[in-house]
Amino acid sequence: MSDLVPALHSSLDATVAALRAAGCVFAEDEARLLRAAARDSAALAATTQRRVSGEPLEHILGWAEFCGRRIGVTRGVFVPRRRTELLVTEAVAVTRQHSVVVDLCCGSGAVGAALRAESAGIDLYATDIDAAAVSCARLNIEDAHVYEGDLFAPLPSTLRGRVDVLLANAPYVPTGAIDTMPPEARMHEPLIALDGGSDGLDIGRRVVNEAPRWLVPGGRLFIETSERQAQELAAVFVRCGFVARVVRSETLAATIVAGTLTDRS
Repeated sequence: MSDLVPALHSSLDATVAALRAAGCVFAEDEARLLRAAARDSAALAATTQRRVSGEPLEHILGWAEFCGRRIGVTRGVFVPRRRTELLVTEAVAVTRQHSVVVDLCCGSGAVGAALRAESAGIDLYATDIDAAAVSCARLNIEDAHVYEGDLFAPLPSTLRGRVDVLLANAPYVPTGAIDTMPPEARMHEPLIALDGGSDGLDIGRRVVNEAPRWLVPGGRLFIETSERQAQELAAVFVRCGFVARVVRSETLAATIVAGTLTDRS
């Protein structure tokens, strides 16, 4: 791959050519971003080589664009996808000032940061099992409560029955499909952020099953999933006491299941 690195490191055209030869679909855009971030020709050569070798552009730049904001993303942390913006849009529509909001599997904190920007005055909590992700999220949402641990486990017990809005971009790639993912994902992002078990819904089911113990009556739950998995996940919502609906955005190629907890008192 090293022969793809441009001989004239400061040349935008040469950088574009190297990226295009490596299979980067948006070579022109990526080349401009890499050149803007490089302090000199040697730095541009190094970052171009990293991208040509398959490292995610966001890890190289140190940020990803999400909901019109730059979210800091460090090496080894799951890169927020544009499709996850649907999760934010749906949550913003039902979030009010002083709402208690919990973001599970928060990764870099992109969802929480975007939600905080759109919904001022919320009481935001976030968790992730990956230590690198938690460190990243704490930088992106400094004034939130960010905990390291498995789903609900690290949350304060005082939140039980008090959460208004619960979001989860839980991993939902079936274990057997991991090897078919683009190399930049399966080689540079943590497996724990991708692997959703045999059918991709293991983590999603756990979230739905436990969510009623944390939500207020009428509380909202939003989980990102795939279009293929949505109906099965929606059925889990219903079994756990939610009125569920599937939300699809063709523009974002995104699917979520949204649920409202019924009052069983």
